[in-house]
Amino acid sequence: MVMEDTESCGSKANDTPPLQSQKHRLKFDVYNEVLRRLRRSDKEEADRPGFDHQLWTHFDRLPTRYALDVNVERAEDVLMHQRLLHLAHDHANRLAMEVRLVQVQSTSDGNSPSDESAQSSRTLSNRQSIHPPPAFGSSPNLGSLADQDGDNSEHGNSQFSRPMHEITFSTEDKPKLLSQLTALLAEIGLNIQEAHAFSTVDGYSLDVFVVDGWPYEETEQLKDALEKDLLKIEKQSWLKQLPTSTKGQETRTKGDQNYVAIPNDGSDVWEIDPRHLKFENKIASGSYGDLYKGTYCSQDVAIKVLKPERVDTDIQKDFAQEVFIMRKVRHKNVVQFIGACTKPPTLCIVTEFMCGGSVYDYLHKQKGVFKLPSLLKVAIDVSKGMNYLHQNDIIPGI
Repeated sequence: MVMEDTESCGSKANDTPPLQSQKHRLKFDVYNEVLRRLRRSDKEEADRPGFDHQLWTHFDRLPTRYALDVNVERAEDVLMHQRLLHLAHDHANRLAMEVRLVQVQSTSDGNSPSDESAQSSRTLSNRQSIHPPPAFGSSPNLGSLADQDGDNSEHGNSQFSRPMHEITFSTEDKPKLLSQLTALLAEIGLNIQEAHAFSTVDGYSLDVFVVDGWPYEETEQLKDALEKDLLKIEKQSWLKQLPTSTKGQETRTKGDQNYVAIPNDGSDVWEIDPRHLKFENKIASGSYGDLYKGTYCSQDVAIKVLKPERVDTDIQKDFAQEVFIMRKVRHKNVVQFIGACTKPPTLCIVTEFMCGGSVYDYLHKQKGVFKLPSLLKVAIDVSKGMNYLHQNDIIPGI
């Protein structure tokens, strides 16, 4: 039976978390719809005792964005995500992975066909969709790619769709994990057309990529290639290594053993005395740190502070690597690194504060609109910044 607001996911009424916000209610509604569809489809898992509670636990540990983005018409995909997250708990699995073909539908409507024609086109397209759609609501970019593929094919109309591969990873959440996964996909020649990344409240990740560039429709060879690259990465300790110090680089002296060792070539001074930092309001919070607006020597800055209780050897290495890279970046279209505090327990990175916020905030929170000249300028500036990073062999975080 589908849950009502006053019912529980399991056997007790007080198991149901309070609906504290509109976002929570949205998550709750999606959970109910997925549960209803799974039971209607006679899935074996849906008949097991306590399944409704397990399903709610799955939704509740993931952000609301997961519930809003997931394709409820493919409720069985939620079971797959649930299974991968469960596998990720088993340390015998380095990384749980699922690879499958998906069918991306075209978004073009040709010459504005009639309702009858559009319905006929959708019916034909559904008959041809021998593969499931992506697990998450796709952006218009994917549909546009399908349009391009159709234009270059012998059919050349919007009735046809394009198969791509969907790769889903689940593992322990770590700093820079998403960047490392995108680099892994690029290493074997895959082009990422869409990505969805989610972190659970208990420290695990669910990352879903829709890619093209693999020459075969079958999935086993692709899965083998991914597993081989994962093994190669493990052997090279790619997720943990610091950059190799070059000739002339020096680390801190032995007398400063209480510091996180950052490779230093003496070209600049970036160590910040935390006493000169003034914290104002918290901007964002993540699994491993918090982001604050503050001031440093009367300058507005953004301060990313690592949570002391989450700091271990691996986190320190990632922190050191981030500082090493950021202090080399000098470009007007990349957020400027100001300095860092590297003496535990205060580990933080200080950058210039972008008072205008992100483009996402401008469009979605401030309801701003770009006129075409401004839109082109933003696109060009972003491209220049990305090009600078790529020229310096830096993989930007997503």
